[in-house]
Amino acid sequence: MSSTLLSRIQLEHGSMWINDDIRPLELGRRTWGFMTFHNFWLLINCSIATYLTGSALIPLGLTWWQAIICIVIGNIIATAALLVSSLAGAYYNIGFSVYSRTVWGVWGSQFVIWNRMFLSLVWSVLPVSEYGFQAWVGGQCVYCILLSWDPTLEQHVPNTIPADTGMTSAQFVAYVIFSVASLPLLWIQPHRIQKLFNVSSVVTLVFFVVLLIWALATMGPEGFGSTLGSKTELPLTGEPYSVVWLMISGIMTTIGSIAAGILNQNDFARLAKRPAHAIWGQALSFPIYSIFASVLGILVTAATQNRLGGEAVWNPPTLIAKLLEINGSAGTRAAVFFAGLALTISQIGANIPGNALAGGIDLAALFPRYINVRRGAYITALLSPIVNPWRLVNTATTFLVVLSGYSVFLAPMTGMMAASYLLVNKQKLLTEDLYRGDSGSIYWYTAGINWRAPVSWIVGVAPCLPGFIAAVETSITVPDSVAEFYSLNYVYSFISSATCYTLLHRIFPANDVDAFVTGTPDANETIYQHHMRWDTASESSAAAQHFVPRDAESMKQSRGAVVH
Repeated sequence: MSSTLLSRIQLEHGSMWINDDIRPLELGRRTWGFMTFHNFWLLINCSIATYLTGSALIPLGLTWWQAIICIVIGNIIATAALLVSSLAGAYYNIGFSVYSRTVWGVWGSQFVIWNRMFLSLVWSVLPVSEYGFQAWVGGQCVYCILLSWDPTLEQHVPNTIPADTGMTSAQFVAYVIFSVASLPLLWIQPHRIQKLFNVSSVVTLVFFVVLLIWALATMGPEGFGSTLGSKTELPLTGEPYSVVWLMISGIMTTIGSIAAGILNQNDFARLAKRPAHAIWGQALSFPIYSIFASVLGILVTAATQNRLGGEAVWNPPTLIAKLLEINGSAGTRAAVFFAGLALTISQIGANIPGNALAGGIDLAALFPRYINVRRGAYITALLSPIVNPWRLVNTATTFLVVLSGYSVFLAPMTGMMAASYLLVNKQKLLTEDLYRGDSGSIYWYTAGINWRAPVSWIVGVAPCLPGFIAAVETSITVPDSVAEFYSLNYVYSFISSATCYTLLHRIFPANDVDAFVTGTPDANETIYQHHMRWDTASESSAAAQHFVPRDAESMKQSRGAVVH
């Protein structure tokens, strides 16, 4: 019975290591130009999560201008890491999960993908999935729409949910509406998602600009609230909670909040029409919109603080709902409706590519015989409610602490990917061998695992673990030196793992990989030959043959000096 079921769901061109969605993309599916990457990062960074960045920095004791410095520096570093992480995808049109096979080995890469899936589906410390969390936030936006129709919604929808769950029945209904509304859009393939991006990005940008103008124009004589205070009682240096160390921690928090997106950016860079589209389309849009949304969040919160009795309300849906409580006029209700609608569209535009499709690509790499991107996206969405995203403590600070803290585990992987592509493989990849699960692949290493990778990963992770645990579980205390070291988490983990990985490959070289890298042709010719092979092969014939060279002569041409 089980074998019959599996045979029915097996993909037409799926095998143990490849299917049509994880093979290198041919010309027909490389459809992302400069504006597509621009719109992608506009949606990802002009989001509620980015808007809340200041709420993780200012409440700690930093002034508004110190928080902005952290945001700017953090985004510059994150942009550099993002671009380096996009190179393999931009030039070879392979995704994060497949490229990980060059770093960890064809079997060892499973560890990396499960870590990324762990982030997409469920947190280790808080019972919430990234997709589910964003869907829950989207439900809050739908809730604003429902409130605009009926300001007494909570009275008309009897609450049967216990208070300790962190939600009401009406809020849960809004969450279900958002989740169901998102499902049809998961059917869109990544290379055909431009129209969704175009609509969502315009709505999102217009909403955030209008929100800022409204907040500043209606601020009145009361002026900005204490959020824009210029004084801090913290010491400048000398302890983990001094200004200097908190600013360093703020920079790492800014980077960490997008660490998962940096790690798997090859999944989207591979869709680029040309490598320059991926590089410039991200180099400009990523920092601009991330800084813009973060600073906007600080300004809007400060501009609305006094009119809300001195309370700093960081979450936009909460802010909108409070405005309706203050003034229930027809004009306010209309404004709340359109604001809730714009935020809902924005959340859908960010959540589908950033989490659903990313999770779908990971699942397609884990189970390529049975799961493609579309199936994986639906599985990600359908599994997200079981981790109870509504139980997340309803503060942005807690969410961002965990989000940035998990970068301790992701930054070493990102560093090793960069070192592998630029220093170890020197931009030369034998893509056919990425889809071979035997010793004939140069990426087989030892029993399918490149032992240098887990050693390097541990070097990047282990020293930061005590600080990570203390940051998430505040009841645990650690020495000041440990807390200060943890403040450097992303930069330390990235650099240390990248360095260790490179040195281990120098001291204990992988012979087959080294022979291919040092042999002819050079990197430019290798990329050219890669496209000649994969762009001219049809999806069906290529997937059916697993893209493995069929004779010794073709193997020689592919590997250069590997086969003699």
